[in-house]
Amino acid sequence: MRNKLANVVWGIVLVVLGVGIAGDVMGLWYFTVFFPGWWTMFIIIPCLLSIIRSGISVGATSGLIIGGMLFASEYVRIDIDMWRLIVPVILIVIGLKIIFQGATRKTVKVESNVFTEGGPQGQNFGQTEFTYTNRQEYSSVFASNNIKITEHFVGTNLNAIFGSVVIDLRDAQISSDVEISATAVFGGIDIYIPKGVNLKINNIPIFGGVSNKSNNSPEPGAYTIYLNSTTMFGGIDVK
Repeated sequence: MRNKLANVVWGIVLVVLGVGIAGDVMGLWYFTVFFPGWWTMFIIIPCLLSIIRSGISVGATSGLIIGGMLFASEYVRIDIDMWRLIVPVILIVIGLKIIFQGATRKTVKVESNVFTEGGPQGQNFGQTEFTYTNRQEYSSVFASNNIKITEHFVGTNLNAIFGSVVIDLRDAQISSDVEISATAVFGGIDIYIPKGVNLKINNIPIFGGVSNKSNNSPEPGAYTIYLNSTTMFGGIDVK
């Protein structure tokens, strides 16, 4: 449901842009995408969609707040260097995340087979709901983050905003279908997946994309990794 809502938002944005530009070409009205602070939309929109798709996260929330502050500075005269507030904003968001992380539970819906501990039990082509209490999030904002997972893996949120994230799942223990929600804005994400798993990619590309370099051959009855992502002037490599 959240992925569909994110796609609808992207569709509306593109339709509005198309109609606005077409009307300007035909002389019906004046329209320009180069309004003061237009470049901050490349930060605000992907971060907003990441929150719609996967809920509140440190990377997306920090990016949304920072983008909003930079946009507001174009219209409201404030004698403060907004760029110097980036680090404090990130620290505040991380602190609030730590305080309230136990108060929320993440629910992820994916299309999948129904599995039990012993393996697949019949086919279900509807929506299967997974509730994760220990789903991890990894973000990099103007930095880099390298992660190697060797324990039980239940899915994750990845955010690279003017930075890079590398996550290695080759030794991870996967006992069910999992979702990786990823957002790359002027940044890059590398994902190393285990051999023999299924991989399904759903990406919203805006001057970016996902490259699957894994050459992976799924094994019979293997679980599926669902990669739901947004890339804007950034990229994701699956290896």
